[in-house]
Amino acid sequence: MGIISRFKDIMSANINALLDKAEDPEKMIDQTMRNLQNDLAKVKEETAAVMADEQRCKRELDECNAEMAKMQTYAEKALLAGNEADAMKFLQQKNTLAAKQTSLQQTYDVAAANAMKMRQMHDKLVNDINELDARRDAVKAKIKVAKTQEKMNKLTANMTDSASSISAFERYEAKANAMLDKANAMSELNMTAQESGVDSLAAKYDAVPDAAVKSELEALKAQMGLQ
Repeated sequence: MGIISRFKDIMSANINALLDKAEDPEKMIDQTMRNLQNDLAKVKEETAAVMADEQRCKRELDECNAEMAKMQTYAEKALLAGNEADAMKFLQQKNTLAAKQTSLQQTYDVAAANAMKMRQMHDKLVNDINELDARRDAVKAKIKVAKTQEKMNKLTANMTDSASSISAFERYEAKANAMLDKANAMSELNMTAQESGVDSLAAKYDAVPDAAVKSELEALKAQMGLQ
């Protein structure tokens, strides 16, 4: 029964391994459930066939037992009627049926065992499918959370890159400010130097001589005949 072997392989497989191999785990889960439902349909069909075989064997066995009981009854009636020869024939037929009954019993025992195994496998597959179906939503929820986390990780990485760009921009801005401050300082120094020269020159002509010194200078010039 290849279907049973495949069923065992599927149920013994690690669901995490299936998810790891899947390009889209969510679609893989749905596909796995569809495969299991297909397997269940095949198992159910084979189980029904085995159970039908069991019922057929049971019916043939019951018919044989009923026929043997009938021969026993006729043998007893024949003896009561004083017909031993007829009783012997009925008992001979009963013995013939007894050999058949042994064979039918063996066949039925095998069919019953097979039906029980198939029913157990069928029931287990149904239970496992129901369990996986109940877990499917939880697994899909985990997948969605994982995908969201991946997006957040990418956004965080992008934000890290943005922070680096902002930091670089701020460094460039600081350098620009420093260059502007230096240029302004140089301009101020140059302006101060120019103003200092003009002011010194103007002071030369704006200075008023001291009156006493001026009088002494005039007296000296008169004495020297320089006037």
